[in-house]
Amino acid sequence: MEAVEYIGPLSLVPATVAIVLAFTTRNTVISLAVACLAGVLVAGEGLLGFPALLVSALGTEDFSWIFLLELFIGISIAFFQRTGAILNFAKFIERRKMTRIRVQLIAWLMGMFVYFSDYFSPLFVGSTMRALSDRFNISREKLAYICDSTSAPVSILVPITGWAVLVAGLTIGMGPIDDPMVAMRVFIGSIPYNIYSILAVVMVGLIAGKIIPDFGPMKTAEDRAQNEGKVLRDGAEPLMGEELTNIEPYEGIQTSLLWNFVFPVVLVIGFAIGSVAITSSAKPMEAFLLSAVMAGVVMRIQGIPLNEITNTAMSGIKGIMPAVIILAFAYALNDLSASLNTAQYIISITESWLTPKVLPMLAFLITGIIAFSTGTSWGTYAIMIPIAVPLAFAFSGNELDTVVYATIAAVSGGGVFGDHCSPLSDTSILASTGAASDHIDHVKTQMPYATIVGVISVLIYLAIGWTF
Repeated sequence: MEAVEYIGPLSLVPATVAIVLAFTTRNTVISLAVACLAGVLVAGEGLLGFPALLVSALGTEDFSWIFLLELFIGISIAFFQRTGAILNFAKFIERRKMTRIRVQLIAWLMGMFVYFSDYFSPLFVGSTMRALSDRFNISREKLAYICDSTSAPVSILVPITGWAVLVAGLTIGMGPIDDPMVAMRVFIGSIPYNIYSILAVVMVGLIAGKIIPDFGPMKTAEDRAQNEGKVLRDGAEPLMGEELTNIEPYEGIQTSLLWNFVFPVVLVIGFAIGSVAITSSAKPMEAFLLSAVMAGVVMRIQGIPLNEITNTAMSGIKGIMPAVIILAFAYALNDLSASLNTAQYIISITESWLTPKVLPMLAFLITGIIAFSTGTSWGTYAIMIPIAVPLAFAFSGNELDTVVYATIAAVSGGGVFGDHCSPLSDTSILASTGAASDHIDHVKTQMPYATIVGVISVLIYLAIGWTF
């Protein structure tokens, strides 16, 4: 959608409508659709602006990429279930004398291990741990929280991910950062100051290990799961279709944990890590395509008929469609927010407050607000880093010092914080998908945990600022 004239506070209308409706109706699709319609009306495009918005936002390479990624992930999960790989993996883990706490801690560790892609991590951890967590009456909301808070927070802390390359790349040309090598060294120097991401990952471990007891809506969800055996609340709408969650293992074949589970996973991880080393991009879509194809080949060698493999793949595609639809509207809303200059308005009403002592704190908050309103971290980074980092260099006399490192880290963590609180976030949608959780239930139960970590981060950034 083309940019419209500056409309100030009205630019907040689409995001506000989406967030309010999402929490009041618990229907994410309707909320996003109404928000998009409200946005095009505010932009003066009329009713015909709605289909035009969908065409312009979804007919892009970016959406095609995530659409294909989702399809290949759905096929991979379907193959895992049809071969009994996930069931066998759950039995393998369960033989290790599992408890509710140990299952949650394993999910936490798996989320940190699969660090190279925030898209792959929540879907992989959720789909592989769901059967086991259900067996121990762990709520789907809890599993989604573990998946979500060990994906993007870990990806932004590791300097060999697409997140690191993006943030570092955006700083090139600022101050003394004159090439990619210097930019990456600066990014690495900022990692210890990425307070939110570090604390978010630690918080998951403390919650999973019961060192910090559950509280708020999450406690309600966990009490329901333990006392009533309901991993989902009555009336919940899991963000994964029954075509995918109800797939039964194919009778008459001997499932191999090595070939049906480990081999496809190693292909994904190996291809992704290899592509990071060669091209500086994890390429998860291509990794899942390769994995799905090879998993299908293994199934055929094991004696599963070709028609059955095809039908299983189609079930995977059908089952992943609820997530695809929500992602489509989220992309459209993000495109709409960009056209309405939502981020620029938020910045315009806050930039006059910026001083060296509060710069990291305000950078964190403003980035969080923009990411919350738009549902995207990467888009927010592209907006905030060119604004906040030059300011930090102006305050530091063009030197690499604490104010620069802390500001880069504050923007990096603020994007993750906003994503964790927003029902519009693509990574949160994928966490709900992997865990087969109701999406709004996931956001509502995760938000208090994210907010506490966010408040602590604000206080720490204020303390850091007063040392300048």
